[in-house]
Amino acid sequence: MDRMLYISMNAAQQTMLAQATNSNNLANANTIGFRQDFEQFRSQPVFGEGLPTRVYSMTERPATDYQQGAIQTTGRDLDISIQGEGFIAVQGKDGREGYTRSGDLQVTASGQLVTGTGLIVMGEGGPIAIPPAQSIEIGIDGTVSIRPVGAGNNELAILDRIKLVKPEHKDVFKDTDGLIRMRDGSEAPLDATVKVASGTVESSNVNTVGALVSMIELQRQYEMQVKMMKAADDNGAASARLLQFN
Repeated sequence: MDRMLYISMNAAQQTMLAQATNSNNLANANTIGFRQDFEQFRSQPVFGEGLPTRVYSMTERPATDYQQGAIQTTGRDLDISIQGEGFIAVQGKDGREGYTRSGDLQVTASGQLVTGTGLIVMGEGGPIAIPPAQSIEIGIDGTVSIRPVGAGNNELAILDRIKLVKPEHKDVFKDTDGLIRMRDGSEAPLDATVKVASGTVESSNVNTVGALVSMIELQRQYEMQVKMMKAADDNGAASARLLQFN
């Protein structure tokens, strides 16, 4: 009886963890450049004294979906989207370099080029700073140019170049802060083959219909495991009553 109860309890717990991953995907369906996470279940034997007569289920995030999301035209000069594979290098909240597909860039009051979530965009020599300018342009190779205040329409000054990288997917992982990072802790080198399109952004690659279906399936699995725990409890109570009459 205890095996039935243990397996059901553990399965319900792991189903809740899978539901949390799926809910996070669904919550970020409208987040620019978001990459959804996969989740899967697998069984694990419980090792200890004696024979491994118990097993438990484990949910895990085996990988991140790096498929490109839909490209949306905004017409905004500071909006960019990666064409094909690649990432924009940014400075994470912890100071480490990370990578994102979020191209809704902005300029802060202090002249810092940041993403829509406030992460500092990295250039070839470090963070990119934008002085006061009449207009800002971002080229196909990530070159940031400005038209200084008082300059003519054809007078552009090149400031820096956004660090664009293209590491192999097997060499990166999605960190807890949502940024992509190198597995070995290093920094990916600039890749001149990565191109961007100005005036566009890439939407999340979450399939909302699929996420909703998964949410319903996981909820049904959880309810089934709860019923199994109730059945185990009822069987235990029935066994106790039989022993009382003997």
